[in-house]
Amino acid sequence: MATHSSMLHIRVDDDTKEQATVALTAMGLSVSDAVRLFLRRVVIDQAFPLELKVPNAETRAAMAEAEAIVRARRARFTTATELFDDLEKNGSK
Repeated sequence: MATHSSMLHIRVDDDTKEQATVALTAMGLSVSDAVRLFLRRVVIDQAFPLELKVPNAETRAAMAEAEAIVRARRARFTTATELFDDLEKNGSK
């Protein structure tokens, strides 16, 4: 018995597609394989196969800060040493 298949078209930005292709290729999968696996899990589990959570206030603040840094095209630290010093100081929070 022949299996019927359908074409699925999705839009994704070029950078995400490229990075996903590289990562999936390293795992021995194509992007199409990964999408098929994702959809099979939805069918089998009758659920979204990843845990989705609403970000808490701290996470939303970090996301907003990251977006502001990207928009301003500036770094919070001028050297790697400053970054590591800050991580050491605030890493136990």
